[in-house]
Amino acid sequence: MDRDATADVNAPHSMGTTIIGVTYNGGVILGADSRTSTGLYVANRASDKITQLTDNVYICRSGSAADSQIVSDYVRYFLHQHTIQLGQPATVKVAANLVRLLSYNNKNMLQTGIIVGGWDKYEGGKIYGIPLGGTILEQPFAIGGSGSSYLYGFFDQAWKDNMTKEEAEQLVVKAVSLAIARDGASGGVVRTVIINSEGVTRNFYPGDKLPLWHDEVEAHDSLLDILNAANPEPMST
Repeated sequence: MDRDATADVNAPHSMGTTIIGVTYNGGVILGADSRTSTGLYVANRASDKITQLTDNVYICRSGSAADSQIVSDYVRYFLHQHTIQLGQPATVKVAANLVRLLSYNNKNMLQTGIIVGGWDKYEGGKIYGIPLGGTILEQPFAIGGSGSSYLYGFFDQAWKDNMTKEEAEQLVVKAVSLAIARDGASGGVVRTVIINSEGVTRNFYPGDKLPLWHDEVEAHDSLLDILNAANPEPMST
């Protein structure tokens, strides 16, 4: 293995990512791709970038995998203490401000952008964006990661208030698949999390079920899939 390839393998794990959070008329939907990379090498093609903080609050993680994981671990611990002391679940705003506090106080050391989404009985569904540096922004929708630069115009055109759950999830899946088509650091599958008054629902969309966009090549079985099949057919030349 040459030195450039070795440098990629040993590089810090980075989620050059597409993460999205949108509100709809009954809650919020979070979505993300699943590619984790070290330089140009794909370290994990099916990682889960949507992390649970409490029963009603989840976060989407982008940037350094290590940084975003440690922030989520600390916030989950603090929210658990908060819930025990108050005797009730923490609100989305409290969770988002804990993420903001950790991100801002350690802004010179952390390289992570986070979207916090959830539902509580006081304010309903809420989305907060906490980009690099620790700013906190309450928004009807938030997009982040390397794939987000391809999506601003799409969201300007496609976003609307008071969407139904089905419309909002369709928007999230379409947006992530568009970013996967254009952004080399995004890929794999699409995961969504729906949070509302009824609880949490996780959905999974494999890469071969996503819509194809301009100049994209249709997915084919890999050589390993063919060899592991019960009766593998000869490969055509």
